[in-house]
Amino acid sequence: MGAANLQPISSDQRRSDHVLLDGEAIAHTIISFGFDNGDRLAFSIETRKESDESYSSIAGFFKQYELAIVAADERDVVRVRSNVRGEDVRIYRLRMTPGDAQRLLREYLEEANDLAPTPRFYNTLTSNCTTLVFDMVRVIHPGLPLDARVILAGYLPNYAYAVGATDSSISFAKLRELSRIHDKAVQADADPDFSARIREGIPVPH
Repeated sequence: MGAANLQPISSDQRRSDHVLLDGEAIAHTIISFGFDNGDRLAFSIETRKESDESYSSIAGFFKQYELAIVAADERDVVRVRSNVRGEDVRIYRLRMTPGDAQRLLREYLEEANDLAPTPRFYNTLTSNCTTLVFDMVRVIHPGLPLDARVILAGYLPNYAYAVGATDSSISFAKLRELSRIHDKAVQADADPDFSARIREGIPVPH
């Protein structure tokens, strides 16, 4: 939903992670922000469909859907995909200072607030779950190079690895393997520490 009047949060926000609903080329990107108290707020850029509409990537080129930014507890956003729908979800820990993570979160809040009075259309190529995130990150890092992998969300983790945004002490193939959370998510299903448990064993960049 395009939310109105979302407020900036306090300074205890520390880390952001890239949550990917995996696919070879087509995937969905979610950015999750962590706080010192263990809470996590996840943002998902999606299409706002009418009750009689189903999603089509082709229709997404032709102003078929309004753009929506969903902000929710990470457990709700991730668990419904990994545990209920059985989707292949992976988490990549991002190399980002607390200050930059706070700036990125504020970009999300401003983007969501701007959508309330001035709705915009989703576009499969230019205004999707990945390109809009890239635009916001570029506010923090203006020199970040544009790459075809930004458009095809399934390749975004490879791009993040290449520019040093994820752990690079191991091969990308190994990182991708370690990032898969399905089994851990199922085991942690009702655990209040769901977010911490699904991150066990996933390398943290330093």
